[in-house]
Amino acid sequence: MWEAEFAQHAARGLVPGRVVRVDRNMCEVFTADGTVRADTALVMPSDPLRIVCTGDWAAVDPAGGDPRFVRTLLPRRTAFVRSTSSKRSEGQVLAANLDHVVICMSLAAELDLGRLERFLSLAWESGAQPLVVLTKADTVPDTTYLLADAEAAAPGVLVVVVSAAAGEGLDVLAAVLDGGSAVLLGQSGAGKSTLANALLGREAQEVQAVRDADGKGRHTTTTRDLLPLPSGGVLIDTPGLRGIGLFDAESGLSQVFAEIERLAQDCRFHDCSHQSEPGCAVLAALAGGTLPHRRLESYRKLLRENAWIASRTDQRLRAEMRREWKQRTAAGREMYERKRGGGGGHRRVY
Repeated sequence: MWEAEFAQHAARGLVPGRVVRVDRNMCEVFTADGTVRADTALVMPSDPLRIVCTGDWAAVDPAGGDPRFVRTLLPRRTAFVRSTSSKRSEGQVLAANLDHVVICMSLAAELDLGRLERFLSLAWESGAQPLVVLTKADTVPDTTYLLADAEAAAPGVLVVVVSAAAGEGLDVLAAVLDGGSAVLLGQSGAGKSTLANALLGREAQEVQAVRDADGKGRHTTTTRDLLPLPSGGVLIDTPGLRGIGLFDAESGLSQVFAEIERLAQDCRFHDCSHQSEPGCAVLAALAGGTLPHRRLESYRKLLRENAWIASRTDQRLRAEMRREWKQRTAAGREMYERKRGGGGGHRRVY
């Protein structure tokens, strides 16, 4: 399939390769003849989602030209995208053509389950398989409850407890990643570079200790680097992420909060907002203790954020949201008037 997609470019004498690193207006591309430097001017369009990134498959000028250019990118089969911090709410592709998105969460700090759910939503949306790695297991006496909490926040996802220092869990992780393409994601200080070195079997990435004052990490990795694994496959190490905004992650949210969406199917009203409606199966599960309050609040928060991002990037959806807000305002005003009138007026029949 890959060869068929590249055939038209091969006919023009171009060389296939995979982007190893992007550095301003240049990138490094791994080809059959080794790693080459190539100019990215032709693959830096105005649409940020189409800009060249680590993991892309590319068509590059053959040897002899100076400079050599990346002429085009092949279609991506998967891509991890987050929203940027810009007011335009643009998407940013962090890595492409992935089999696994490895979310690193340090056990040396308090386990932030809301942040984990945010990462997982984007990971599912990418088209790749999420994988959660709880790093620095040697810093806590017992990981049993932390592992259970992470698994509850990541339904359908493998959670691996790892200590790169002690070698714990590395064999399991290496076996899962064998032969594929994976990206390591997480905050600074999550141990991504240490984990990358352990999997690579060499000191490929620089490592620094976390700050003693607050336990936070320093930015060691400054670029997204594609590194070959000794047993086959590749690993993309990334800089620590302070912010991880959602970007068009509706289906990813459905995967992460699958139990809430299943409960919602049993609500009396198909448009139930799970706030105060009678016959709400979600609220019933909350009251019965089978659905944690934290879990529902996280679901509501991420849904609101995703809808807000979508409304800023889609005129049609923005108009639909305005209509919905007007309808809710009108409904609220009608309820208020009923109360003032002592229950008179038309009753709503379900």
